[in-house]
Amino acid sequence: MVSTNDVKSGMALDLPDGLFLIVEQQHVKPGKGRAFVRMKLKNLVTGAVVDRTFRADENVPQAIIDRRDHQFLYRDDMGYHFMNLETYAQFAIPEEDVGEAANYITDGATVMLPLYNENPIGVELPASVELEVTMAEPAVRGDRVSGATKPVTLETGLVVHAPLFIEAGDTIKVDTRSGTYISRA
Repeated sequence: MVSTNDVKSGMALDLPDGLFLIVEQQHVKPGKGRAFVRMKLKNLVTGAVVDRTFRADENVPQAIIDRRDHQFLYRDDMGYHFMNLETYAQFAIPEEDVGEAANYITDGATVMLPLYNENPIGVELPASVELEVTMAEPAVRGDRVSGATKPVTLETGLVVHAPLFIEAGDTIKVDTRSGTYISRA
């Protein structure tokens, strides 16, 4: 248990309605009445963001989230299989729990998995990944407007807009937060 006066952004709470990450918190002391703490919480399972208000000095259960590097091994009908790089333990995460991160994971890729009670609760990707272009339409001569882009398909099936000079077989760096082209690798 941790007091609401001591909570900080980035801490995790194990509330009765789920596991939440504190995105933002604000201690409010009105001129009249008791102080309270207003928090913006993100549900770690569903991703929904909710606003909650707690009394000042109220105790809330803190969740200890352990983040460890894992290597992606393969994907099958059970989900995505990962291996802990320290203990070599393997486990599968269902496809719906991996979510949009599946667009950036390739065989052998290392990702950070947040674990709560030794169970994975999601997939955390690095800020950018390098992926190979599998299909890119040729640039049309005379199509040289400043900043012109074309859609390219990457090895994971993700389609991003890249500059006209990118061709099939090139490796590019992609931002995992926005899904946009950064540079040629």
